[in-house]
Amino acid sequence: MRNNNIQRYGSVTGVKPEKLSYYKELHAAIWPDVAKKITECNIQNYSIYLKEIDGQFYLFSYFEYVGNNFSTDMQKMATDTATQRWWKETDPTQLPLPDAADKGEIWSPMEEVFHQD
Repeated sequence: MRNNNIQRYGSVTGVKPEKLSYYKELHAAIWPDVAKKITECNIQNYSIYLKEIDGQFYLFSYFEYVGNNFSTDMQKMATDTATQRWWKETDPTQLPLPDAADKGEIWSPMEEVFHQD
């Protein structure tokens, strides 16, 4: 049966060139507790892509949320100790875009302009 309640999320952030190898290394072997928490928080089909534009590196994140309360699930993830340790490794590798930095965040949300199942 198809879940018609899927919410799709795309976001973007920069990544520091000198930290790019470490960022890739972390994600090549994501910590099992972090992967488990992502699933427990109703996130599926999660991908992160890398693009270099004019010498700057950008990360594009896409995931599908299949739960009933996004805010509650994101709070559950944010209070998880393994996830907090993970973010202490990944956050310093990233360069937030101005709109995210102004809010003390890492990732900038993107507007979905087209989707086809």
